[in-house]
Formats: sequence, structure tokens, C-alpha cells
Amino acid sequence: MGSKNGHTNGHHVGPLNVFGLPLEVCGCDPMTGFYRDGNCETGEDDFGVHVVCARVTAEFLEFSRSRGNDLSTPRGGFVGLKPGDRWCLCAARWLEAHEGGAAPPVILGATHEAALRVISLEILRKYALV
Repeated sequence: MGSKNGHTNGHHVGPLNVFGLPLEVCGCDPMTGFYRDGNCETGEDDFGVHVVCARVTAEFLEFSRSRGNDLSTPRGGFVGLKPGDRWCLCAARWLEAHEGGAAPPVILGATHEAALRVISLEILRKYALV
């Protein structure tokens, strides 16, 4: 994808979700996204590919901590996450959590299409919030 807002489909210029529609906002409290703009956008500088919009659970936060990524402890400018917060997760970490039985539910309209390079839409749909 080369740029932050990589696609043109003839009508819309900007990031797209897993359905090929304009990407919805994931969360602003706390402010999420690799670019801290509330969106699960990605670009060449986002090596973690933070594109899955999830509503984090206590189970996922513990799973992530056990893998060396403590998302619940405040540090620096980071407020720390609590169950129920919406957060843009790395696609590979979400898939790892799925395989470990700890994947949090996802907001498909706010999940960037780049997630489909790592996770099938079929799997994501099983965790979809409606």
C-alpha cells in the first residue's frame, strides 16, 4: 500500500475497511491508531500493521501482557487500556490471540482492509460486534 491513504475506487479516496468501504473511526477515548487519529490506518512506517479495530477484553489484555506487550499499564503519554476500550491492534497479534483462544471482538467497519493480508474475513466475521 505505499501511502497512508492508498486507494482510489473512482468515488472515494482514502483508507478502506475489510468490506472495501470507507474506513470508520475506531476510537478516540483513548485516542487509538498508529497515527493517533482514532483510525486503524497503516503506512510504510507502521511495521506492526495496527489495523484491527477491537474492543479489548481482560482476557486479551492478559494474553498480550504474557507475550511481552503490556497494554494495560499507563506509561509515558500512554493511558493504559481497560476492558471495553476500542484499540487498533496489530493484525499478527490479533491472529495470535485468536489461535490462543483470547481474541477480542472486532469492529469490522473500522478494521482496515490490510488486515485481510493476515486474517481471513471469515475468521474476523466470527468475532464481529454488531
